[in-house]
Amino acid sequence: MTTSKSSVLLKIDAGRVANSVQDACANLNSEQGELRLDFNGVSRIDPGDLRALQGLASIAEDKAVKVGLVGVNVGIYKVLKLAKLAPRFCFPA
Repeated sequence: MTTSKSSVLLKIDAGRVANSVQDACANLNSEQGELRLDFNGVSRIDPGDLRALQGLASIAEDKAVKVGLVGVNVGIYKVLKLAKLAPRFCFPA
């Protein structure tokens, strides 16, 4: 018997990025094959947001869940790259 893993898409609230990411962490389930976070409405992230994303990446790796960040603008991507977090996520189109 095989189980199919699903993809879950969660919209990130631009006014509360860290809280939205922490909510995603709390609901992260190893049965999910992939978690996608929609960053389309987010124009910037701060150090607290980075810590939340780092925590999410660690939990996802422990549970073998792939995390995709959708709609990330160039500025946010550069911050993730500088913080060495970009390789821990995928960036689907």
